[in-house]
Amino acid sequence: MAPTGSSAPARARLLARLALLLALGAVVALLAGGGVAGLLLVTTLGVAGLALAAAGGWWALSHRGPVRLVGVLVALGVPVAVTVIYARADLWPAALTAFALWVAAIACVRSAVRRIRRPEGMRAVACAPPEHPVLIMNPKSGGGKVGRFHLVERAEALGARVVLLDTSVEVDVAEIARRAVAEGADLLGVAGGDGTQALVAGVAAEHRLPFLVISAGTRNHFAMDLGLDREDPSRCLDALTDGEELRVDLGVVGGQAFVNTVSFGVYAQIVQRPEYRDAKAGTALDALPDLLAGYTGHPLDAVVEDVRLEDQQALLVSNNPYAAPEPMSPGGRRARLDLGRLGVVGIRVTGAAQAAGVALRGQRSTALHVLTSSQVTVTSDAPSIPVAVDGEALQLPTPVVCGIRPGALRVRVPRERPGIPVPEGRTDWREILALALERTP
Repeated sequence: MAPTGSSAPARARLLARLALLLALGAVVALLAGGGVAGLLLVTTLGVAGLALAAAGGWWALSHRGPVRLVGVLVALGVPVAVTVIYARADLWPAALTAFALWVAAIACVRSAVRRIRRPEGMRAVACAPPEHPVLIMNPKSGGGKVGRFHLVERAEALGARVVLLDTSVEVDVAEIARRAVAEGADLLGVAGGDGTQALVAGVAAEHRLPFLVISAGTRNHFAMDLGLDREDPSRCLDALTDGEELRVDLGVVGGQAFVNTVSFGVYAQIVQRPEYRDAKAGTALDALPDLLAGYTGHPLDAVVEDVRLEDQQALLVSNNPYAAPEPMSPGGRRARLDLGRLGVVGIRVTGAAQAAGVALRGQRSTALHVLTSSQVTVTSDAPSIPVAVDGEALQLPTPVVCGIRPGALRVRVPRERPGIPVPEGRTDWREILALALERTP
């Protein structure tokens, strides 16, 4: 249980002091292992190795043939070379000790920050069980989770009507949801991927009906950020009998709802390719050199309130901001879905040097922009541009306007659910120093 009251700042201060001691210990370990020269060698070589590995990754992604091979060798070989140099200079024990101490220091920093910045969770309210729930299920989603977890049988046993999609033909999921509403449904739900979730969520919001998310997709990003069980989607059905309701925001792009993200640029171009579904990695590797070099596709500009982003290679707009700049990264998740703000990540990398800069400086790199806004307008010199809405490929006329509808979606969730871990924020050592010295951070 998280500390409350006056104990939280006291424990945070203790953790901040411990973090500073561990960080100092890392420096002392390097000095003890090799003196000032050893400290300089370890840090300089580590930074240079990271920059070279990032540059190698850029060459591997943005070129074909021999240059791509060189990039792969550099990206994989540099870490090995750095390790060998440390070992030959007899700095390996000191470097390993310093690394362990630094990892422990970062863990203390994050724990301290969580205690002084404890975010309030999304407010849940009690609600009565639905009388006529209708659940739309995709039997192929998530590699067949609907069948594997017996979701149809379990849902029907709880009184729900199940509509099983015929995946052999193209179906209009939104129209199926509207028909269910016309027939008296008082709750709509989906067992499928986030793209299908978004289509039905839009209908539920339109008719002000509660919406049930069943985590039967592949990645289940929306379910994850709602705190649902992604390992066992059948547990999501508990919301039919013992549920509560969250009011969350709904993103809108070109008149269509989205629950997670809208992607423009490189990723949107790739998912348009017919072969992408069956060979994602191969399709991406084949397309990236042309897309990153600007030989195909159209330059994108975006207006984010009073900020203008020009010639972006990739632009990602999310329904509420992610805790990490990249939503698809392992740590990328949203602590809340009710802040009424879009998250915006724009990137333009034109060479290996900029790629290294992103690796070393993160959000402080000039190539990366991380913003929030209530509206984003994307323009291009093309009359229409490819867009990936929750992973689904679309072509939308320009300009494309992304907006957000605060509290538009009523989401029915089980009262007992895993919950949402507090995302890790950025490490700010000035704040930790102020906290350790008993100043207000």
